[in-house]
Amino acid sequence: MPISIRLPSDVEARLNELAARTGRSKTFYATEAIIDHLDDLEDVYLAEQRLVDLRAGKSDAVSLDDLMARYGLDG
Repeated sequence: MPISIRLPSDVEARLNELAARTGRSKTFYATEAIIDHLDDLEDVYLAEQRLVDLRAGKSDAVSLDDLMARYGLDG
């Protein structure tokens, strides 16, 4: 899916330089950056939703000791 973004000139210069030095396309690096950042955003959203659920009594917390024991990871 084609998209168009405006980058600050310093960011565009860095991207151009990186692409030129590595022989990869600017699109490659833009795609990699978006994928990595989306992973982080999805993790944050999930954590925020879990916290809302916990505070609303819709979810229970499990201690680290209980979790480790459940999966046989005790020392």
